Amino acid sequence: MASLWSSLEKDVFNPQKKRLLETVRVWKTGKKKKMSVLCVVVDTFRPTQPFLVKVKVDRGEQYKIACRWPLAELKLVDGKTLDQASLDFDLQFDKVYKWTASSFDEKKSFIRCLWKLNHRFLASSITFVNVLSCAAEGRQRPQEDRKDAAEAESQEELSAYQEMTPKEAADVLKLMEEYEPLVNNSVAFAEQLNNDLHVLDEANLRAIISSEKQVTQLMSSIDEALAEVARVEETLQIYDELLGSVKQQMDHIHQENSLLHRIDSNKTRLMDEILFLTTHLNLSREHCDVLSRADLSSPSRVKACIAAAEALSGCMNIQIQPGYRKLQSVAEQLIMFETLKQNFENSFISHITSIFELQGNAQVPALGQPTDKLSAASHGLHHEELVPYTRLMAWLRNANPVLFGDLPKIYAQNLSRLYDREIKAFFEQAKTFLLGRRKGSLQESSEKLAAVGSRQQSRWSREGQEDTPEKGNIIRMLEQVLRELQPLCTAEQQFVEKFFQLSHRAADLDLVEASATKGGERMASPEEPPCTKPRSQLEEATTRLLSEIFSCLEPELRGFLDVCNKIHPYGCLQVLVTLNDSIFEMWGSSPALPLSFLNTVLGNMLLLAKSSFNKCIGTLCKEIEEAKMPSKMKGGILPSVSRFEEFVNFSEEVFRTARRRGELDKAHLRLAGSVFSSINSLPSANLKVNTDMVMMENFHHIHCFLCQKKIHCLERKKREAKQRYSEHMEKYVIKYLGQPLEKLNHFFEGVKARVAQGVKEEEVSFQLAYSKQELRKVIEKYPGKEVKRALETLYRKSHKYLSPEENLLPVVWHAMEQEFIRQYREFEDLIQRCYAGSGIAMDFTMEDLLSYFNSITLPNV
Repeated sequence: MASLWSSLEKDVFNPQKKRLLETVRVWKTGKKKKMSVLCVVVDTFRPTQPFLVKVKVDRGEQYKIACRWPLAELKLVDGKTLDQASLDFDLQFDKVYKWTASSFDEKKSFIRCLWKLNHRFLASSITFVNVLSCAAEGRQRPQEDRKDAAEAESQEELSAYQEMTPKEAADVLKLMEEYEPLVNNSVAFAEQLNNDLHVLDEANLRAIISSEKQVTQLMSSIDEALAEVARVEETLQIYDELLGSVKQQMDHIHQENSLLHRIDSNKTRLMDEILFLTTHLNLSREHCDVLSRADLSSPSRVKACIAAAEALSGCMNIQIQPGYRKLQSVAEQLIMFETLKQNFENSFISHITSIFELQGNAQVPALGQPTDKLSAASHGLHHEELVPYTRLMAWLRNANPVLFGDLPKIYAQNLSRLYDREIKAFFEQAKTFLLGRRKGSLQESSEKLAAVGSRQQSRWSREGQEDTPEKGNIIRMLEQVLRELQPLCTAEQQFVEKFFQLSHRAADLDLVEASATKGGERMASPEEPPCTKPRSQLEEATTRLLSEIFSCLEPELRGFLDVCNKIHPYGCLQVLVTLNDSIFEMWGSSPALPLSFLNTVLGNMLLLAKSSFNKCIGTLCKEIEEAKMPSKMKGGILPSVSRFEEFVNFSEEVFRTARRRGELDKAHLRLAGSVFSSINSLPSANLKVNTDMVMMENFHHIHCFLCQKKIHCLERKKREAKQRYSEHMEKYVIKYLGQPLEKLNHFFEGVKARVAQGVKEEEVSFQLAYSKQELRKVIEKYPGKEVKRALETLYRKSHKYLSPEENLLPVVWHAMEQEFIRQYREFEDLIQRCYAGSGIAMDFTMEDLLSYFNSITLPNV
């Protein structure tokens, strides 16, 4: 035990600044013996707090804290039994922990330690039950022993010593002064005091005997007083009996008085309830007549119906106790209210439905004489006709949500027919204006569109677009169509949200009006109206209703965009820009517009326009990549490059004022990649001209064009075009320069190959194929006149095949001159290194070579 104690202190609690007070080895009751140690510890610093810690012992005699509880959370210590030495005990914190101790002495010491800490630190907040007397000895015996000893001690002191009065103290001092000589002799002094005490006792006895008569008189006086007290008690009893009847009468009077107060209170409350019911369940005769007639033929009568309906709602929404509904008069009044409400609901629904049907069957105004302005029909008069009924719609929504829910559907079914006719006529007129026709059917225009589209798709040049309408006409017409549709859709959406209570603003106003109709504290709050829905549900309901009303808007707008795409090869580009700008413009005009129905439709059209644009770009890229070059082509700018240049010029003009150009940048990159692929495929086209020359010219043209346009997304393509242009010009120059000195080139290429294979430079001349004799034979074939003639032929050939538009001849010829000079110096160097001392040299010098180039270049400047 000592080793366990020291190990726990050293390894576990000393590092944590805890002091160990008691331990007990335990295991969980009723389970397999898995030994743990319960430790009682306190802090070594102030404020001191006791804790109960459960320590587990590993196989390697390592101690680990498993649980820790503040002793303040301990509620109950149960020793289990008082009859026998049981090893089980319970500790109750938030839940009960059942333990079995390894020995009874450890259990007893542990519980005694808990009891001491409970009294010292916890103000006896822990309850101890079934604890043996040995555990309580430390609590009871020391206290009782200390108490008994203190009481006996105090009684002995009181009996042995009494405090003297001041007179007694003075007498003692006087006595000691009188017998001062005897004080020094204590025995004589004590005998003298004893004699004086006997004298005093004798005097006291004589005084008591002389006072016996006075005692007898005092006792007789006491007896007389007792007799008088008895007579007074009898008198008081008589009075009490007389007052008992009076008390009963007063209690009866008090009871009757309380009953009278209760009757009066009940009458007052009854009158209040009757007044409340008669006041709030009373609908005027005028309102009843208005609701019965349900006349909605004029604005004044509509206002009267609104007032009567709101008054009826105020009466029906009053909160009354369930028992009141069993009263006959109240039940009859409520039945009358319900009858009036149902009759008025049916009449109002019938009236408003007939208005919806009349508006849906209205005739669309004829286009009449041709005008220069495109305009959509206005529904302001229709909305003004229905606006007076808005408050009645709000009343119906609160009174009967089921019937109210059918009215938007009826409205949409009827008005959709009118909008279908108007929107179709509007787009027919827009197509007519777009195609430049004022009257007649659009069949001929459609045939013209098909012919123009096929003709433009088959051409690669700008001349194929001469028969198409002006490109700006598409943008202007589409912008005009969108400008006309915006007020039409916005006005309808605002009306629908207000009339059918589909917006939060309308819902809030309705709640204010409903609260204004409350009367007094007893009025019930109306039930939550259907308009108090989350914002997403209201927006979804609005969108669903407008989608049914404008069911033909999206298909007609899609058809109009198809026409715009067909009348111009890049009409999809114009449509994309116009839709993008229109949506941005509507977003910036009002904070509520991004949630509008038209924006949703335009968003769908924008996705469709992007899809058409991407399809157009994909088709164009495929045509560029799959285009076959004519075998008799003599060079110049390829049709694919011209088509790319044409698209970029047109798109940049269209996107000049656009707010977004992300789609255009992607299209430019795709087209540029296709054009580069088309140029790279030239070596497989079996052209009769040099492909490096054609590729050089086209990459040079692309680089110059991109430098002129300064398009940010094509900067990398611009650098790539410049690099490819330089590469192909170098290949072209090297290939053509081999023709004037072809055999000399082959000879020295072989010399360089032998040196690269490891043959020493001074031993190359001993190779049979590269001997000095062979070198002289090759040099003799290229005298100065022959070289000059070959250069002139090369210049004429380059002049013939290079495109004059690109003006690359001076650049190419200068590159050829530099390359030829480099080759000449290389040949001279190889002769000096591999044929040193042979005296072999070429027939022309560097000065001769420069004069040849000058003589060719100057006459052609």
